[in-house]
Parts: sequence; C-alpha cells; structure tokens
Amino acid sequence: MATSFFSQMSLKSWRLLWGVSPRLSQLLRPSQPGLICVLAVGKKDLTDFPVLVEDELEEQFVRGSGPGGQATNKTSNCVVLKHIPTGIVVKCHQTRSVDINRKRAREIMREKLDVAYKGELSEVLVKKRESVLRKQVKRKKVNENLERKKQFKEALVAENKPGGNETL
Repeated sequence: MATSFFSQMSLKSWRLLWGVSPRLSQLLRPSQPGLICVLAVGKKDLTDFPVLVEDELEEQFVRGSGPGGQATNKTSNCVVLKHIPTGIVVKCHQTRSVDINRKRAREIMREKLDVAYKGELSEVLVKKRESVLRKQVKRKKVNENLERKKQFKEALVAENKPGGNETL
C-alpha cells in the first residue's frame, strides 16, 4: 500500500506548510488523517454544472474530418457522446489525443445539459449574455469617441478656413 505524501512529511514541515501559506490552507483542508480535500479545482466560475452519470452516456469513437490528412482520416480519435435520457449528442475532435477529446466531450456535455435543464438561467447562457452586453458597451464607447474626434477635426478645419471665425 502506497503511503500518502503528507504521512511522509515530518511534523515540522507540516506546520511550515500550513503556517506559511494561508491561501494554501484555505484550498487544502484535511478531511481525514492522510486525506486532502481540494476545494478549488478546474474552472472557478462554472462550478454548478450537473454531474454526468456514466451509465446514462453512450460513447463511440469515430474517424474525424477536416484538415490533417492521414492523421485524421485513418485514426478513430473523434469522440461522440450521447446522453440517453435527453438525446443530446456531442462530437469532439479538437485534438489527436483520444483521452483529451473524451474529457472535452464530457465538459461540453455538462454545459449542454446545464442549458437543457436550466434553460435561460443556465450559467453558460448568463455568461454569454454578459459577454455580449460588455461587447456592446465597449462598441458604443468606441463609436462615441470616434464621433467626438470627427467633430473636433471638423471644428479645427472650420477654424482654420479663411473667414471661418465668423459665428452664426
């Protein structure tokens, strides 16, 4: 039986670990002697996604498509996941690695299930709407600045014209 990392540490180094780094002590909290519970893992903003039950998933490995030539056309590294209760299908062929594609397909499936279950209140759609609003506000500011610059240039041109000092 392999011993854990913290059981091999001396008591002095254990105290140093918890005393020096208060942020680490917040993230790592021993739930039982020898076990560590990591509280913040993965995406910090998107944590309320539904849990995938492997019995409800149907997984297939198919040949991908797109650029890549022989590496794409002769290897079955494209992952197709189907969630049986909802009928949602996800296809992931982002990398040449089957393991990475499987992980990413499950992440995408969790996001799609979140949208299917929560509808307009899902975290994915809320984040997307916030992003669109930020983009619109930024574009509006840019257009306002361009309009001010245009008016300033027109005022300079009108001022420099002969007879342009007259007021209406």
